[in-house]
Amino acid sequence: MEDKTINQEKILGNNERITILNTIIDVLSTNETIELVEKYVKTKTPLHLMGVNADKINEINKNEKMKEIINSCGIINADGASVVLASKYLKKPLPERVAGIDLMLELVKISEIKKYKIYLLGAKQEIVEKTRDVLKERFPNLIITGIHNGYIKKEEWKKLSNDIKGKQPDFVFVGITSPLKEYLIEYLQNNGNNCVFMGVGGSFDVISGNIPRAPKWMQKMNLEWLFRVMHEPKRLFKRYFVGNFKFIKSVIKEKRKNEKN
Repeated sequence: MEDKTINQEKILGNNERITILNTIIDVLSTNETIELVEKYVKTKTPLHLMGVNADKINEINKNEKMKEIINSCGIINADGASVVLASKYLKKPLPERVAGIDLMLELVKISEIKKYKIYLLGAKQEIVEKTRDVLKERFPNLIITGIHNGYIKKEEWKKLSNDIKGKQPDFVFVGITSPLKEYLIEYLQNNGNNCVFMGVGGSFDVISGNIPRAPKWMQKMNLEWLFRVMHEPKRLFKRYFVGNFKFIKSVIKEKRKNEKN
């Protein structure tokens, strides 16, 4: 990553923000987030639409660069049931989990209706191509200006930036793992790409049908994380079981600290 000043985004709206474990989070529901995101699109104001879960908050507290990038984002949602539960435990409750894949699909739906242009960046080439095809089938009038796989060397970042500038999307959905995703988005913003960037994790894999999504009853019971671990235990066991334990421990420590002050 180039050593550049962290892009301090212009923040639209006057919604409340809270802080949990050194992480700023907006007190927004999914619908409120969508309404606010549209203000960025209509005014051509650059935005890094961020979603944080327990794993990302753990990362923030050991990676100063990530903390700077994330806390400078114009919108920071709670994309994790554990974060919402922690907010209630700390007596600064968030309204709900803003699930990344659901938010992405809502923004795609609005993009079809209002002719916003989107760009898909991430995953393997065959996955991002399949994601494009599925979205076009589901939303026939959707304008997809470009796609690019997520296997991008640092020396290719400038070429990617120029491609995005040339295609002028309103939304760039980024399916790349952290922290590379955050570093890349920061680079693209610092190079004049004035659109909405949204990290979407493994959403391309789900949309393309490469991996299944948890059934509705598990989603409603906040057990989607468990379903993911069951399907990818080697990759996700440490993140969710070890990571969540670390997060819970840190939240309890913050609660005790707040009670003493």
